[in-house]
Amino acid sequence: MSAAPETSRSPSRPTVTEREARQVAEAAREQGWRKPSFAKELFLGRFRLDLIHPHPLPADEHVQRGEEFLAKLRDFCETKIDAARIERDALIPDEVITGLKELGALGMKIDTKYGGLGLTQVYYNKALALVGSASPAIGALLSAHQSIGVPQPLKIFGTREQKETFLPRCARTDISAFLLTEPDVGSDPARLATTAVPEGDGYVLDGVKLWTTNGVVADLLVVMARVPKSEGHRGGITAFVVEAASEGVTVENRNAFMGLRGLENGVTRFHRVRVPAAHRIGEEGQGLKIALTTLNTGRLSLPAMCVGSGKWCLKIAREWSGAREQWGRPVALHEAVGSKIAFIAATTFALEAVVDLSSQMADEDRNDIRIEAALAKLYGSEMAWLMADELVQIRGGRGFETADSLRARGERAVPAEQMLRDLRINRIFEGSTEIMHLLIAREAVDAHLSVAGDLIDPEKSLGDKAKAGAGAGVFYAKWLPRLVAGRGQLPGTYGEFRHGIDLSPHLRYVERTSRKLARSTFYAMSRWQGRMETKQGFLGRIVDIGAELFAMSAACVRAELLRGRGENGREAYQLADAFCRQARIRVEELFTRLWSNTDDQDRKVVKNVLSGTYAWLEQGIIDPSDDGPWIADATPGPSEHQNAHRPIR
Repeated sequence: MSAAPETSRSPSRPTVTEREARQVAEAAREQGWRKPSFAKELFLGRFRLDLIHPHPLPADEHVQRGEEFLAKLRDFCETKIDAARIERDALIPDEVITGLKELGALGMKIDTKYGGLGLTQVYYNKALALVGSASPAIGALLSAHQSIGVPQPLKIFGTREQKETFLPRCARTDISAFLLTEPDVGSDPARLATTAVPEGDGYVLDGVKLWTTNGVVADLLVVMARVPKSEGHRGGITAFVVEAASEGVTVENRNAFMGLRGLENGVTRFHRVRVPAAHRIGEEGQGLKIALTTLNTGRLSLPAMCVGSGKWCLKIAREWSGAREQWGRPVALHEAVGSKIAFIAATTFALEAVVDLSSQMADEDRNDIRIEAALAKLYGSEMAWLMADELVQIRGGRGFETADSLRARGERAVPAEQMLRDLRINRIFEGSTEIMHLLIAREAVDAHLSVAGDLIDPEKSLGDKAKAGAGAGVFYAKWLPRLVAGRGQLPGTYGEFRHGIDLSPHLRYVERTSRKLARSTFYAMSRWQGRMETKQGFLGRIVDIGAELFAMSAACVRAELLRGRGENGREAYQLADAFCRQARIRVEELFTRLWSNTDDQDRKVVKNVLSGTYAWLEQGIIDPSDDGPWIADATPGPSEHQNAHRPIR
């Protein structure tokens, strides 16, 4: 079996330099900060507790509408969803999807005037946590449809006619999908190869899209394609609504994965697909900006389902470790196991605090939450994976055993290993952990680049650098002195968080540490200047520290909210205190690793690995993979596959 040549590529695929790729990504960013941002201020060393405390609350009518739907959804999940069957058959039964349509679950976030339920972000996320706990595959289907599929970009950027045409369909009958990734294009959209060539009163699409979640069953697609620049066309990456049943659209494969076995994810080819100009979302060249803006709140759906996973892990850990005895007492009372349970409980509380706070801020629209949503996605996906891994360890051999096997030999069918497999993709979905680190770091240093960007840009002239230096001098003369001292050094500060258990020391720690974080960032920029963007290890740790500080703040604010409402306040304070103590240990370790690490040595080793210097180390094994190409050929043209598209009616 011979390997396909590695050079087989679409002739239309753009060739871009590293700088050009960064410029494309930068142009797609939301440049301004018209609203305050708690997380942005945190990275700048300013602890703006007033932006999140008192905790914002939903209106009574929103609560009533949301609770009524949650009750119906819970009944549906308990009576109509067979999670074991979905896992076994790797398929969500059509009748389940039909039932969700009838329930209105496709239109949870769509305005009532278009036939949707009009739920707030808070209750939409609660619904996803609930249905995702019953079946992660169903949670992924509903999330992809509403968080990044047709409804969300049309809500923000769509015309009145587009909303009236497509949103009623999305609310009740039609499933949507979002298509950006290609076989050779992941987080670097500058190399996007799918084209949309203007022709008559529309466009003609050609190209191949990979990992199209919902793509196998979708009725409507949001497709990102490159419009060539020409007379009357500014060109650039552009978003389109495409009918999945259009001539020339072929689902060439339904992909199978480690987890989420019911996921309807595929490979979709477009060959001479005609799309009316009226189906273009926004202007030409706005596609990436539309995608990123959509994700500002769309990213909250994933950590919402991670909250549901944490709650389930806690329930199973509590029940199992109380029933299982070793050496004369329940395993939970052995410190090695108990510390894992404490981590799961405290982290679940904090993660729910992060998601609820971010969601309510999104509903109120008073704050810019682009960093908060990104932090929630990053933190939620990483922590949920750790909690599931700890649950598998707590369960021991039973954690590694499948639910079907446990059931077959007479024990409770606990799908712990499935939970671990299902959660693993969250560290990749909607921006991998590594990409999220870079995205958040870019936003976190935005204020510095705004005043000193030209100063550290090696391609800028001396005149530009001098001008930037003058502006930076003014900014830093005001900013740096404020990083020396703050409220976190005053013993009585944040005394309203002292009720039996005292959370005020944790908030003082957050205030002090945010200033330390800002000082560290400034020092790194002074030291590395234009090379700062290559220090991805450092930037990742900076972001992780910020994520922990945000989670600590949210946990304390949520605990005080619950205490004030008489809802398990004492217990909430206990969990917030435990979480903050755990988080502070992680933060201190991250600060140590900012400057004491193996980043330089690791880069040398990587270069040697790629050059084959250590190829001798790979001897003595058999590689079970075949010799196919690393990346599938995506040359435009007619499909040679049978269409696997199966709309559900």
